[in-house]
Amino acid sequence: MIDTLSALGWLFLVVSFGAVVPIVPTGAAVSGSAALMFHEHPFSIGFVVAAGAAGAYAGDLVMYAMCRLGGEQLARRLRWLRDEEHLAGVKERLRERQVPVLLVSRLIPGGRVPVLLAAAFAGIPWRTFVVANLPACALWSLVYAAIGLAGGSIFPEPWQGVIAAVVVIVLVNQALTWWNRRRAISMPGAAG
Repeated sequence: MIDTLSALGWLFLVVSFGAVVPIVPTGAAVSGSAALMFHEHPFSIGFVVAAGAAGAYAGDLVMYAMCRLGGEQLARRLRWLRDEEHLAGVKERLRERQVPVLLVSRLIPGGRVPVLLAAAFAGIPWRTFVVANLPACALWSLVYAAIGLAGGSIFPEPWQGVIAAVVVIVLVNQALTWWNRRRAISMPGAAG
């Protein structure tokens, strides 16, 4: 039991840190944890979802606060702000539909950071962000845990399930990135 609690604590910390430092593969951490938990304590998968969601939520709140307080200067210094034209488009979508955009942003690879920045710079109220981000983090964690659960249930050894989950996540992320780039190039008026 202590090992499980320790693993869940580490998952929370890794995902929290990864939400602030976007190079950490947080989805893979949740999927890997779910695959391992399936073999060790299959009835504890809900705790993996909860730890992943709580870590994502805490990290997002820290990042949002940093963006609200530090503004665009801090975002540039931390290299979060790279594509100002894309950021302007995200701000416009946020003005039209705040909650749906915040909800979906966490599920799209590479979508969370621009939406967090746009929300902070556009002055989206804390209450709106806090309320919309909670189900977004829960849904995100549930999706990645399901990928890990599938990997853990297909393979007999825990390490095989972890590797399978990570490979699936990398492939899906790369496919979505490729698709988004192709779509951006083929859109009228897009540079390319």
